[in-house]
Amino acid sequence: MKVFSKAQIIASFDPELAIHHLEEGFIAYSAGKVQVPPVQSLAFAGANGDCCVKAAYIEGSDSFTVKLSTGFYDNPSKGLSSNDGLMLVLSSLTGQPLALLQDEGWLTGIRTALAGRIAARLLAPPRVRAIGILGTGMQARMQLEQLGAVTNCRKVIAWGRHERGLVDFSAFAHELGYSVHRTHDAAEVAGATNLIVCTTPSRQPLLRSEWVQPGTHITAVGADAPGKQELDPALVAKADRVIVDSIIQCSQYGEVAHALKTGQLHAGRLVELGTLLAGLAEGREHDDQITLADLTGVAVQDAQVSSYALAAMTA
Repeated sequence: MKVFSKAQIIASFDPELAIHHLEEGFIAYSAGKVQVPPVQSLAFAGANGDCCVKAAYIEGSDSFTVKLSTGFYDNPSKGLSSNDGLMLVLSSLTGQPLALLQDEGWLTGIRTALAGRIAARLLAPPRVRAIGILGTGMQARMQLEQLGAVTNCRKVIAWGRHERGLVDFSAFAHELGYSVHRTHDAAEVAGATNLIVCTTPSRQPLLRSEWVQPGTHITAVGADAPGKQELDPALVAKADRVIVDSIIQCSQYGEVAHALKTGQLHAGRLVELGTLLAGLAEGREHDDQITLADLTGVAVQDAQVSSYALAAMTA
């Protein structure tokens, strides 16, 4: 079994190539051509942390992937990254381990950011007047970096709980060519932007329905485990188009789960991202629509991004 470090993975990784693998994975998933067992989740309330184990096999592939991902959200105060993890790629012909990708959570982060990029490309309004980012961590940075490929807007309204995090995020965004306004008021973000990305591990709503302007697109990636929530359920129900990475998964947790549980949203309104990518469903139809992409992270993304990364390093 080969072992690859985070540095080796990043050095060989091309987002423009990887995104096509992710799109193919989403399409295959929605077409019923992917085995994805239930996610295993662990919560560590005393340490403000969580862990998930995901696995996937795409029909016809010569490999499958098992991924372990952790999020311990007090780590930055200890000088550690909030996210960590690894991916194991195994042969679907012999069951033998092929490679251990010691990515330290980077592949999970980039595949989530690339999914956000796909959602924005399909659903964001034609003219983005400002980008709203809720959160200041690694995923917030990755999402903003990928949005540069789908919109010319370079104005950001950034929300965070802590001023130090906002200052550091702003410095990163400035290096990418963005002007940044910092705020601790999520209502200010909603009132001034029409493309919002939510990246926090919040367990209570940060964005309320009455704050969000017509024509806004929201990509929500933070609610990736039970108990997490960034959006008011009324806002989810208010959206004209509700796109999810997995109907089954998002119905169990994620933003739409809360709206379904309260009866404000009907499951029949949910459309999978793979269905949209395949051209079998409509995305944004006019400029005034509110669109939402609820991305909880599906194991097929891990299978696709890990197989791509392994091929790139061994080519």
